[in-house]
Amino acid sequence: MRVVREIPNPNCKITIFSWNQKYLIKLESGPFEQTFKVSEFDVLEQELDEILNENFIAEAIKRFSDMRNSLQNAMP
Repeated sequence: MRVVREIPNPNCKITIFSWNQKYLIKLESGPFEQTFKVSEFDVLEQELDEILNENFIAEAIKRFSDMRNSLQNAMP
């Protein structure tokens, strides 16, 4: 697995990896992470910026909040 690049963002860490003919888009916030796999045959590397648009990031940030709430609600 190799790191293709890291994208600066104040709300989460965004890293793009290349592995097994896939791009792995990994977003991390505290103890939580989200990973999206996209085939390298379906998208060019430069098109990843179109995927990682403002709306995509906002939805991911909301999902981190939902994940945090789920964990808190599940803990005794």
